[in-house]
Amino acid sequence: MNKVELERRTKEFSLNLIRFLESLPKNYLGESVGRQLLKSGTSIGANYREANRAESKADFIHKLAIAEKEASETAHWLELMAEAGMGSQEGATRLLQETKELLAIFTAAGRTSKGLR
Repeated sequence: MNKVELERRTKEFSLNLIRFLESLPKNYLGESVGRQLLKSGTSIGANYREANRAESKADFIHKLAIAEKEASETAHWLELMAEAGMGSQEGATRLLQETKELLAIFTAAGRTSKGLR
């Protein structure tokens, strides 16, 4: 997968996340947890896009690491929501799977960029 395809994939993830958030209860918990998920989940693609426009290799590695951290945080919120029964369980499961795949991609890319295995 090249960087354009991965940028497209992270954007599609963000759009699916937004659609999932519409299934959350319209109460304090839904809004609070949903806001956290929205911030971390949509920043995955934004940080990956920034990494692709980095000014140096070190800048690329740093921004890629931020995307990786945001993916990990997103997995946390999705796991909490699924276990608490918040929102569409099918949607949460699909998003969690995609989050784990993105996290694996960013982790591998970061290791490769640093010259690690």
